[in-house]
Amino acid sequence: MGWLSTVRARGVPLVAMICLAILLVAGLLISISNERAMKEELAREAGAQADLLASAVSGALAFDDRQAAQDYVNAVQVNPSVLAAAIYDENNRLVAGYARPGEVIRPVVEPRGTTTLFQDGKLYVDRPVVEGGQRLGTARLRLMDTPASQRLSRYAGMMLVLALAALLIAVLTLTQSALRVANRALTARAAELASANDRLQEQMVERERAEEALRQSQKMEAIGRLTGGVAHDFNNLLMVVSSAIDLLQRSADPARRQALMDGMRQAVDRGSGLTRQLLAFSRQTPLRTAVIDVGDQVEGMRILLERSLREDIAVDIEVRRPLRPIEVDVGELELAILNLAVNARDAMPEGGRLVITVEMQGEGPTEAVRISVADTGSGIPEALLPRVFEPFFTTKEVGKGTGLGLSQVYGFARSSGGEVHVGSTHGEGATFILSLPVTDKTVSGAPVRATYSQPAGEGRVLLVEDDESVAEGVGHMLSELGYTHVRASTGEEALRVFHADPAFDLVLSDMVMPGTMNGLALATELRAIAPDLPVILSTGFSDAAATASRAGFTLLSKPYGLSDLAATLAAALPGDDHRNVTEPPGSPGGPQA
Repeated sequence: MGWLSTVRARGVPLVAMICLAILLVAGLLISISNERAMKEELAREAGAQADLLASAVSGALAFDDRQAAQDYVNAVQVNPSVLAAAIYDENNRLVAGYARPGEVIRPVVEPRGTTTLFQDGKLYVDRPVVEGGQRLGTARLRLMDTPASQRLSRYAGMMLVLALAALLIAVLTLTQSALRVANRALTARAAELASANDRLQEQMVERERAEEALRQSQKMEAIGRLTGGVAHDFNNLLMVVSSAIDLLQRSADPARRQALMDGMRQAVDRGSGLTRQLLAFSRQTPLRTAVIDVGDQVEGMRILLERSLREDIAVDIEVRRPLRPIEVDVGELELAILNLAVNARDAMPEGGRLVITVEMQGEGPTEAVRISVADTGSGIPEALLPRVFEPFFTTKEVGKGTGLGLSQVYGFARSSGGEVHVGSTHGEGATFILSLPVTDKTVSGAPVRATYSQPAGEGRVLLVEDDESVAEGVGHMLSELGYTHVRASTGEEALRVFHADPAFDLVLSDMVMPGTMNGLALATELRAIAPDLPVILSTGFSDAAATASRAGFTLLSKPYGLSDLAATLAAALPGDDHRNVTEPPGSPGGPQA
């Protein structure tokens, strides 16, 4: 038995060594597997937390709410393993973030998409912030990983302990138990974060409701101001017309009657101007551009400006040549300058000086004509400067202003490709600067308005108009010009009339009418039936006006007078250029619906 003892004596150490080697290898494999599992678990939990953060801040990035984004980022601090958290916008610039002592957040980063990266003993997690399929930014987390020296010492000790199976089982049990505790803690923190997210979502919903209520209140306030101002202006105009009508019935003096009619015409022109201003604000009237010398145009407004202001306000116009041409709607340009002048007048209740300067500014692509309107009035408080171009905003009493004057200036500048700015010191006056881009086109010739004499021929017109008063007025003008006419109230009725008796030389139709067939649809139908029949479409405003023009139909803008109607009819009817009617000066108005 001695040899057996010898074998055992020699074999036990060998077996022990083999067992130890097996245990060490098993321990190493288990350690590697455990390390990988822990990293995967940490990466998964960090990824879930980053996904939750990215989802939570999507609304904040969409509305550029930096405070809400910062609140979400601050909520991540409950996880002690998070060293830093940051939210970047679509341009990769920092929006919100926090970092523990010793950590740094970069203000600008390169986007890495969906990324989970272990580097330098830390875990970096990037998740894109997406809303409606559009990338709004990036959510980035930086978490603490266990140091390598600590991991090695822990696993070395564990491999030594693995020499004893019982201790190995105990260590594994304790490790799994600790892992479960850590998982429960992370789950609890994730639940806390989800609860915080729910509370923040509820707060955001409440804030949106409050903002909507505020917007509705501001809208109603703006409508109230607009209604008061417009009603005041139109009541004044109606007062002029009403009183003139009463006096016309009592007066037999031709000079007195002519003065009353001139006053009525001026009231109509003012009403037309106010309507045009409202339509310009609502963007319902297309611009009628012309290439002009803005210096000559502003110089030509001197008398108009002096009459629009008070005698205690001096008007200085300085044109610094040379000036390049600009292409704008002349009427809108004059209205913008007049609005600025009237605004300056109201700021100088005790008189003062209004200076209008026209000069060039910039070079190359930025070259523009600058029109500055400066006054010596009370100025504008700094708190109100950002709001002066808002629609309906006015500091005047209700009924004394619509709040559309400066809004028209702003709208004209934008639609003309330019811009407008204001500078002011309270108590020292204000300066409005209107910059308009130049053009290489040649200045248009001075417009010549044709005159038309009484007609020598005849024509039969199909008049399509739903408004009784407008139809009656246009009918009288057609009769005055020598035309006979048949009236229809709707597009459908006009089509029936034409089918019953197609012997018409021309069709004059309103564009906006009740029923299923508007003016444009009627014109298209008539063109298909009678291609050579001239059709004129009339409108005060319509989104279809541009479409009608592109379709080749003649447009007659409301309000129009006798001369405008005669010129349009003469141009539309072949061989009808002998009609010649002279309209009284200063009477552009006419029927409007």
